[in-house]
Amino acid sequence: MTQSARHAVVIGAGVAGLATAALLGKEGWRVTVCERTDAPGGRMGELSVDGFRFETGPSWYLMPEVFERFFAHFGTSPESEYGLDRLDPAYRVYSSDGRSLDVRTGHAVELFETVDPGSGARLRAYLDQAREAYRLAEEKFLYTTFSRPADLANGEVLRRLPELARLLTEPLARKAARVTRDPLLRQILEYPAVFLASRPERIPSLYHLMSHADLTAGVVYPRGGFAALGRAMVRVAEAQGVRIRTGCEVTAITSTAGRADGVRLADGGRIAADAVVSCADLHHTENSLLPRGRRSYPERKWARRDPGPGVVLVLLGVRGELPGLLHHTLFFDADWRADFDAVFSGPDGRRDLPAARSMYVCRASASDPSLAPDGCENLFMLVPTPADPAIGHGDAYGAAESPTVRAIADAAVARLGARLGVGDLAGRVVVRRTIGPADFAGRYHAWRGSALGLAHTLGQSAFLRGKNVSDKLDGLYYAGSTTLPGVGVPMCLISAENVLTRMRERGDLGSAPTRG
Repeated sequence: MTQSARHAVVIGAGVAGLATAALLGKEGWRVTVCERTDAPGGRMGELSVDGFRFETGPSWYLMPEVFERFFAHFGTSPESEYGLDRLDPAYRVYSSDGRSLDVRTGHAVELFETVDPGSGARLRAYLDQAREAYRLAEEKFLYTTFSRPADLANGEVLRRLPELARLLTEPLARKAARVTRDPLLRQILEYPAVFLASRPERIPSLYHLMSHADLTAGVVYPRGGFAALGRAMVRVAEAQGVRIRTGCEVTAITSTAGRADGVRLADGGRIAADAVVSCADLHHTENSLLPRGRRSYPERKWARRDPGPGVVLVLLGVRGELPGLLHHTLFFDADWRADFDAVFSGPDGRRDLPAARSMYVCRASASDPSLAPDGCENLFMLVPTPADPAIGHGDAYGAAESPTVRAIADAAVARLGARLGVGDLAGRVVVRRTIGPADFAGRYHAWRGSALGLAHTLGQSAFLRGKNVSDKLDGLYYAGSTTLPGVGVPMCLISAENVLTRMRERGDLGSAPTRG
């Protein structure tokens, strides 16, 4: 096949980096991906210890149509690459008052009506609006660069401006409160704020569209976990001629006459390029890889930005069964607001430990027994914390576990045992590894140790989130969770498509032929 002589360097081999590289390769570009760690995948990593295999990043597979669209560009599909299994129930929720509920796709209205009579009809209306918001976002706001007024001022958007204005200015917590009086049911509607790196009182109610994604569209499991998705993306990229270099850290983006012309490496080498796409953390890209005069987002612009939460991840190999856990299980503390204060308010909002008491637990071995030895379970526990590297490192990557991370992990394991009625849970743990905010800061250059990316507040959503192109350097583009459209694996896939759209708008794709 014909291949253009034009060369792109992509910084980072996470989801956005692999997707951008594959799409550029399909356009006929030569592409080199520089990944500082020893394996592609970014946050979508895995860790094998004594017969247990743990994922160290995303675990909820939502918005399957985004994955379908990405792989369709290359003549394949998720089902062909790794396969999908629908989870039923989708997940289980526990309240600290001892209640538990199983959430089944398509049956949320009945669940709400049973628990809180009268709320079923209100939830049905809520989900109908969520479905429309989801459709509108997908069609009008996600696959766009917001570079032209027409991206916003199209007919349907203009007709629905009053409704959109309400959804953008009213917080999710207030909208959810009108559906039900039951605290646990309200938490089911509010918890997506956490996965969007925010809190229910600060995130626009437009994001109730995520309730359509999990309550109506459903939750599936990629066979082999997200690591299987990563391997599939590597296969697709390499099939387009992409070269992935691991252990290859970029220390600077170079330029000539106002245009990015390559990258400098930690080993002293340099790679020349006709375009550079940084899928690294935006704060790191702007303030560590560019000289002062080339920064579109200099340090002073970050003073009022919200980094979203940090996390402590606890990876457990447990002897014996834990039937109280589904593949996905959420544990909500009754003092829900205090949890968010502990995570988002800094030292003044902290409890006894700088962490929430609510947490998420994934028992992936419930769907894939190969992840743990016979008679054992594989657990991934996520405990939200402030985005603060001072909380310290875990021990998963060889660093010394900080006392604070250890204390947060100990408390989480104790709470899990108490909630499940398994008093000897800690004694049944045969493998334990932890990851803390300092690991995110050091391993991924994540700003302030943020686990997900910038919070989806009103001022950090859609066109207010930031551009995916440099204002100061031609030929420099951005993709990933810290730029638009936002956090999460689907958003990273979309950001890769948006980079190519921006490159076409800027004339940087030229006449390079499309492969295949």
